[in-house]
Amino acid sequence: MGSSSVESLLEKHAVVKWVVGVMIVGVSVLGIYASGPFGLWKRNGGSRRRNKKPIRVYMDGCFDMMHYGHCNALRQARALGDQLIVGVVSDDEIIANKGPPVTPLHERLIMVNAVKWVDEVIPEAPYAITEEFMKKLFDEYNIDYIIHGDDPCVLPDGTDAYAHAKKAGRYKQIKRTEGVSSTDIVGRMLLCVRERTITDSHNHSSLQRQFSNGRGQKFDEGVVASGTRVSHFLPTSRRIVQFSNGRSPGPDARIVYIDGAFDLFHAGHVEILRLARARGDFLLVGIHTDQTVSATRGLHRPIMSLHERSLSVLACRYVDEVIIGAPWEVSKDMITTFNISVVAHGTCAENTDFQKEQSNPYAVPISLGIFQVLDSPLDITTTTIIRRIVSNHEAYQKRNEKKGESEKKYYESKTHVSGD
Repeated sequence: MGSSSVESLLEKHAVVKWVVGVMIVGVSVLGIYASGPFGLWKRNGGSRRRNKKPIRVYMDGCFDMMHYGHCNALRQARALGDQLIVGVVSDDEIIANKGPPVTPLHERLIMVNAVKWVDEVIPEAPYAITEEFMKKLFDEYNIDYIIHGDDPCVLPDGTDAYAHAKKAGRYKQIKRTEGVSSTDIVGRMLLCVRERTITDSHNHSSLQRQFSNGRGQKFDEGVVASGTRVSHFLPTSRRIVQFSNGRSPGPDARIVYIDGAFDLFHAGHVEILRLARARGDFLLVGIHTDQTVSATRGLHRPIMSLHERSLSVLACRYVDEVIIGAPWEVSKDMITTFNISVVAHGTCAENTDFQKEQSNPYAVPISLGIFQVLDSPLDITTTTIIRRIVSNHEAYQKRNEKKGESEKKYYESKTHVSGD
């Protein structure tokens, strides 16, 4: 072979080595891109984003007689940011703008703090977002956006309480939960108060007999219940999933069970659930059916339906799981099925004489030595809430009328503006 042929082969060999080298370098670069910081950024939705400051959103409200509609609003608000800061309006501000609240500030703070989507709470927030308070939110609390539902929040003069936030371009809106409001719940009970004279004349003067559950039940004397508890809530599996934690107890978890009606979910309920959760690793809450509540608490209870009550309990940060429509008696089979370690009951409850009854619902857990009575931190029951409304029902009627007048002024102003 000639020298020229050898040189040609060497040149080709060098070219091949150069091409292979370029390919290796190229693959290496691609590997760095895929596995390095850029690759992580692409796969994980952006590591750079994790280094950014969290988006903090603010939502305020009275949160009086807090219900699942409030909780759903807070859930939606939390989804618009990374941290949810909630302002709870003071008693004085509520009185000035709406009328007397049913639940005082300290109870409302307990309720809001217990909602699992809430990160921080600002007590005694103003009813209207003034320029001064808005600046405080932006500068001191590092709020990025102010959130409210698509229903109008109207001041007594008919103006929009969130006008300044909208003008600043820092306002975001969520969808209002249809079918429930604090005004609606108060209205359900007040309608019954108007017919108290009818029930009194038929020996139904006890407080429980003043409220109809709206299922067409009849009194003993044949007087038909007026059907004042009208719930427009339509439960869906999607809504239940949205409120659920989606977690299961571990194999060695200490599961605590507590049951009840949890009607008009209030601060007393929250506090006993907090104590029950502290007795184990996983809190399972049994919620009795409407029929069971009616049979044990009176024909005109519950005020809230089973699914309404279930969502309120599910929104509580101390609750891990619920049994929707739990049996009245805690059986051995139930304890085994759910691997229950402790059955708890509070000292402050609608039914405290259960051990005197012929069929004690807690007979089995008592016999197994797993029944525990917890000292209730608050002396509040559902009857307590109802008594507050009944004793001051005229003020609450005026409150409902006042809200209607404010909203009328708001819509009239909108119509006037659009006409121009």
